[in-house]
Amino acid sequence: MDYKIVVGLEVHVQLLTQTKLFTACTTEFNPDAPNTQTQPLCISLPGTLPVLNRHAYELAVKAALGLNCSIATFTKWDRKQYFYPDLPKGYQISQYDMPMSYDGWLEVDDAEGHKKKIRILRAHLEEDAGKNIHDESGRGEDSKVDLNRAGTPLLEIVSEPDISSAAEARQYLDELRLIMQYLGVSDCNMQEGSLRCDANVNLHILEADGHHVPTPIVEVKNLNSFRNVEAAIEYEVERQLEEYELTGRKWGDPGVMKETRGFDAHRGTTFAQRGKEEAADYRYFPDPDLAPVTMTEEEIDAIRQTMCELPADRRERMKTAYELSDYDCDVIINHSPQLSDYFEETAQVSEDGKQAANWVTQDILRELNERELTIDDFPIRPPVLGTMLKKIVDGDLTVKSGREVFAVLLEQGLEGQELSPADVDQIIEDKGLAVVKDTGAIEATIQEVLARKQNAKSIDDLKGGKQQAAGPLIGQVMKEVKGADAKMVREMIIDMVQNS
Repeated sequence: MDYKIVVGLEVHVQLLTQTKLFTACTTEFNPDAPNTQTQPLCISLPGTLPVLNRHAYELAVKAALGLNCSIATFTKWDRKQYFYPDLPKGYQISQYDMPMSYDGWLEVDDAEGHKKKIRILRAHLEEDAGKNIHDESGRGEDSKVDLNRAGTPLLEIVSEPDISSAAEARQYLDELRLIMQYLGVSDCNMQEGSLRCDANVNLHILEADGHHVPTPIVEVKNLNSFRNVEAAIEYEVERQLEEYELTGRKWGDPGVMKETRGFDAHRGTTFAQRGKEEAADYRYFPDPDLAPVTMTEEEIDAIRQTMCELPADRRERMKTAYELSDYDCDVIINHSPQLSDYFEETAQVSEDGKQAANWVTQDILRELNERELTIDDFPIRPPVLGTMLKKIVDGDLTVKSGREVFAVLLEQGLEGQELSPADVDQIIEDKGLAVVKDTGAIEATIQEVLARKQNAKSIDDLKGGKQQAAGPLIGQVMKEVKGADAKMVREMIIDMVQNS
């Protein structure tokens, strides 16, 4: 059957505050000490009243601006009623009909590689619930509630159903996470629950009469990795196709309602949970304990002035400024804001963006992964690496010798030595790695190598047009003339052999 995939995402981002949304309780992730990060408001003791965390609201505004949203100058708080064990007061403080931001967008690449805007319906601020912890043995003997997370500030970002594939959903989430991280509003650590996602999925199936028939909408809840988001969408596409072929049920038929499903990551399947509540089921009403929030355009502009360059803008600027490929830019930008800063500082010192990109995307990232370091902990800082790369760019150091210098710098740095650009010169001097520019000395060594009897076959092969035969000869010269440029040695050997 011919069909279109229709996906909308609801993303919950935990804001990077030290305290909760309506109380001064810490937001530190602490699963090993449940119910220790609570205050009377978190556990809903009688007589407690919420007080808004101003910093949380400012972070939410910054995030919404990063998503190209309009900011409401007047918004209010609402109570969303539902009864779960991890919600002691029986309602969640959220925003319903007057969200703090609306009408945004985020850009991704579609299947043909064209830019596509995913519209954002709204981004609103709310408090998190606690966490239910169930018995994993399968006997169902033990369920617990941890309220450490109750009251943590969340920004819920709701997209329009503009996403057309699992791959687009992944791109959208990748870019959204980058924006949050670059702006410093969230660490988006999915392992700690700082970013969670619900996916609304259905199909528009093309019938013979040319009309598109929508399948019932399914909301897959609490997807805790981008891989799971992709897998859940892909599974739902197949499941909904099969169900439509069997039943012919479509969205809008009597008795058809939105269904909530979970996702089993081990099996790669979704499973039914319940029929989805509508707004009326939550019985929203304005929270009488909290005053509305008003913001002036001047206050919004002041927050806008604190924002950094967004990932998409930085990606385009770096491509032009440093003549980088799309791939290099994506690797650097998508890794982290800190790696992007490290690269730019290095490129400015080395005066060669491509050389800096090669080392950052290959050597630096390899060492970070193998040693489980962050770029902030990496001992070779940009002024030192940039100084070494500048010598390669200027022809004073070969790439091969540069790797030897890099290894020594890394060893010294990991041992606790504070490195400086002067250390680069010292290592080059100690190891005799400076490029030899005396062609006379190189030529004399080449003549000596060519005169050796064991090299007669390589010389004959080179005369016969086998360019690879120069390799062993180059190696012997490089061994005796440390710092010789391999490219120059190759050219000199070939010239001398062919003219002998």
